[in-house]
Amino acid sequence: MLLRRSALSLSRRALTQPLASRAFTSSLHRRDAKHSDPAPSQTGTKMKAFEEVQTEADLLPPGASIGTVPTDMDQATGLERLEILGKMQGVDIFDMRPLDASRKGTLDNPIIVKSFGDEQYAGCTGYPADSHVTIWLTMSRDRPLERCPECGNCLKMEYVGPQDDPHAHGGHGEEHGDGSHNYVEAKTFADFVRPEYR
Repeated sequence: MLLRRSALSLSRRALTQPLASRAFTSSLHRRDAKHSDPAPSQTGTKMKAFEEVQTEADLLPPGASIGTVPTDMDQATGLERLEILGKMQGVDIFDMRPLDASRKGTLDNPIIVKSFGDEQYAGCTGYPADSHVTIWLTMSRDRPLERCPECGNCLKMEYVGPQDDPHAHGGHGEEHGDGSHNYVEAKTFADFVRPEYR
């Protein structure tokens, strides 16, 4: 009886264990060392440094070698590639630093927000920081100064982009070169403030 039980339990264990100890296959084919994948820190000889970028064609990548997985440097193009090249050199091309929260902006000394576009949105959380919920302020080239209605913090947009608009639809009779889209903005309380209080 004891022998039957132990033989039965051994047969059950043998049936539940897999025949192979590994569930994947391996190949005897080995790659040559000269065809191995490059290390992530190695880049192709066609890559240009941040200082050498002059045109949009300089922002096209060389691409990955055949049989390799491309890295960001192998496949990033345009502004993404310029940003990566800048970060490799220690240059923050988009100036992603947070706004100055050490003081409250006033009309005489507002907090400067740099922008490459015609409009810029900035969130005010109050002074001191996080004293109220985020209120989004819209600044434009026509109206660069905005004031938070909750805490009175003043922000001013400084346009740093190109003076001529490449998207101006030249020749279509829609010239507006002043930076606005020529629509009438809605009136706000700032329109009713006396000039001496602005």
